[in-house]
Amino acid sequence: MTTPVVETIGLAKRFGRKWGLRDCTLSIPSGKVAALVGPNGAGKSTLLRMAAGLSRPTSGVIRVLGDVPSGNDAPLLKRVGYLDQERPLYRGFRVEEMFRFGEGTNPTWNMTTAHTYIDQLGISLRDRVNSLSGGQQAQVALTMCLAKQPELLILDEPAAELDPVAREDLLRLLMREVAERGTSVVLSTHALGDVGSICDYLVILSHSKVVLHDDLEFVVESHRLLSASSSSTPALPDGVTVIDTRIGSRDVTHLVRLTLPLVEEAWGITEPTLDEIIMAYLRLGTDSASSQAHVSAPSPRGGIS
Repeated sequence: MTTPVVETIGLAKRFGRKWGLRDCTLSIPSGKVAALVGPNGAGKSTLLRMAAGLSRPTSGVIRVLGDVPSGNDAPLLKRVGYLDQERPLYRGFRVEEMFRFGEGTNPTWNMTTAHTYIDQLGISLRDRVNSLSGGQQAQVALTMCLAKQPELLILDEPAAELDPVAREDLLRLLMREVAERGTSVVLSTHALGDVGSICDYLVILSHSKVVLHDDLEFVVESHRLLSASSSSTPALPDGVTVIDTRIGSRDVTHLVRLTLPLVEEAWGITEPTLDEIIMAYLRLGTDSASSQAHVSAPSPRGGIS
């Protein structure tokens, strides 16, 4: 069986009296572009920093490419590319100087790759980092991650605050790397549109806990919207777990997770959008009834914690 790129068991991180992450158990298969989705403070950056070896867990276990990550583990670090939200670059350096720095600190560095990507992005090697726009700086930082030729890319909000053109250029650059090298990617994002367009695995965090993780296709196929008149609502069919409920003036609609094939005549059945599914899970924890129903329900195939 292929080693997961990221695997956690009961992972937790505490900052003083506050939990940044709790009871995190998940397994992300290799060869995936996995999206980590959740509101601010849900634990996305905390999880990614631990995966990059920059932070130690308070309790539990995390493995990256089969090993426990550490800032001193050189063999593992050269297999992983990490891009922080802050996109750490030396602002006074020219782009070519940043690349030479990358070459000197990464034994797997490919300068041809760096030059090819930066040329396609229309950025000059002679440009100083502090003269570049925020989008261009993000592109330089990602190019440095890609030139390292890692097996796994860990990206914390790589396209945050970019204009639409810069965002598309950066995501195209990322997807080219995935297509050509088969690189695994774990990225956090607030942009739900990015999830459906470039990702094939989904991890949702809410209130510092993982509430869903599975293949994107399976996530969509295992959820349905059940609708009926609010004046004569039938009993819910067997084998479903209610994730979210919307009550209108004339009807009621449940977003449900299926554990069995659903054959039902009393309810109208439609397929939800990916955005509807994600938003429903993000609400878990704000509604005690929904959260309790979710936790007590059986998982369809071990992808929901």
